[in-house]
Amino acid sequence: MANLFKKATHEIGASDPILTRIAAEDKVPWYRKRNMRFLYFMLFPTCMGIELTSGFDSQLINALQIVPSWIDYFGNPQGSLKGIIAAAYSLGAILSLPFIPFVNEKFGRRGSIFGGSCIMVIGALVQGFARNGQCPAVPQYSEENFLADLVSLVGMYIAARIILGFGIPTCIVSGSALIGELGYPKERPVLTSLFNVSYFIGQIAAAGITFGTNNIASNWGWRIPSLLQMAPSLLQITFVYFVPESPRWLVTKDRSEEAYDILVKYHAEGDRQSEFVRAEMAQIQTTIHIEIEAKKKGWSYVFSTPGMRRRVFLSSFLGLFTQWSGNTLISYYLGDLLAMIGHTDSVFKQKINLAGSCWALVAGVTVALLVPRFKRRTMYLACTCSLLLVYISWTISMQQALKAISEGRQNNAAGAATIAFIFIYSPCYNLGYNALTYTYLVEIWPFAERSRGIAIFQFFGRGAGFFTTFVNPIGLKNISWKWLITYCCWLAFEICFVWFFFPETSGRTLEELAFLFEDKALADKAVVAVEKVVHHGDIDPVSIDPKNIEVGHAEIVEQVPEKGSRV
Repeated sequence: MANLFKKATHEIGASDPILTRIAAEDKVPWYRKRNMRFLYFMLFPTCMGIELTSGFDSQLINALQIVPSWIDYFGNPQGSLKGIIAAAYSLGAILSLPFIPFVNEKFGRRGSIFGGSCIMVIGALVQGFARNGQCPAVPQYSEENFLADLVSLVGMYIAARIILGFGIPTCIVSGSALIGELGYPKERPVLTSLFNVSYFIGQIAAAGITFGTNNIASNWGWRIPSLLQMAPSLLQITFVYFVPESPRWLVTKDRSEEAYDILVKYHAEGDRQSEFVRAEMAQIQTTIHIEIEAKKKGWSYVFSTPGMRRRVFLSSFLGLFTQWSGNTLISYYLGDLLAMIGHTDSVFKQKINLAGSCWALVAGVTVALLVPRFKRRTMYLACTCSLLLVYISWTISMQQALKAISEGRQNNAAGAATIAFIFIYSPCYNLGYNALTYTYLVEIWPFAERSRGIAIFQFFGRGAGFFTTFVNPIGLKNISWKWLITYCCWLAFEICFVWFFFPETSGRTLEELAFLFEDKALADKAVVAVEKVVHHGDIDPVSIDPKNIEVGHAEIVEQVPEKGSRV
């Protein structure tokens, strides 16, 4: 019985964290290192700023549904049509995912970001100049003529959102990976956690802009914010080649000398004899060599070994959790939720919208800075448990508010509580699914399959996002507050899943985690390479031959647990 509630996470191949200990001995903060300071500041517009587009998009659709000129121009879409407008962004993202690993491997992290950003600029232009197909007459939406209205009213607008969605995953996969691969081990957890924080900056920008254009009588009231969605992509296009390429990608292309130069410049401030950089280079060289030696080309390899299948399993469910935890209901349909409890004034809705985005940014930054202080599993469990409590409380308060309205009276306390729980939701979600998502993905996936791993996460996340943004308005319309109960049930499942399946990854470098689910001899091989460089100053870390490093018998196998133990 005691084993029933024991976490089922047995990490086989986590290596000795030698490099982590060396990095911990460096007491000079990053802001006192000129090259590292420049790198981190440039990572914001080029990599961390990528999620500005996603945040801008979620808030844009939420806010435009409140803007009178948008409502009039597109015939006040409801139900299924409103759902497909919001979900089109995720649909475009799903369509691009199979190509992402090949683009990353061919063009590197920077080239992928540049290409994806160009696609999003095109999408924003089409979106900003979209026409309803019935102009100049004022259209009227009818649920009975869904397909006809889809084409005639919002067809061009939906196409633009699909193009925007097609470009974003390439940038997210490449940007999140590049942050993790360029960051110094001490700052890497915070850097990758801040990746998602820019989402809230995008939300604030969209909420503020649409609030400002809300009273513009002409169609520029919605065209201006729609066009401005290209702004983050223009930042990436302008600055992406000011940051270095991933040293790990360069190693895979037999450009190890360039990779070493980048590590020396940004991790050792130009000191080519730095013990840390020499050890880091040796670890990267050896680990990537082992990964590539075992790797088969194509998607099939991520399903070929028990360790890889476990990574796919975790990434798939993490993608579902980030979108099925109730967040899309707030991000895309806050206006509808407020209208249900009696708040129909567009200015009031825009104020709540903007205040919620600002609060989410404060909560997101605070949680991201706390990431190094807590274990990954601890934060995920705190996240899921608190989300369940918030959703149960929110469901009760909303039921009471709607009951009062149906009886012809106002329950101001229940209405205020509903708004309060919507605000409380944000820091709870940020504890895990915002702060840790890309930190965790970068840590559990080895370099050779990292782009595929994050693409798998994106596939399930975007698929879940497409589904929820489409069905949320239908659920709210048909069963009202009871729709929130479905999220309560799913959140209870998330708690169980995190407890039984999420491994701990904190306190190690990416190479020390590369064989987390494989034979420990593989991890030990990289450790031996690091020790050789650390203890023998005459060894060149760039030209070290991983084939000459032997640690017993090292192959990727499924570890068979001893009798009585759990895997």
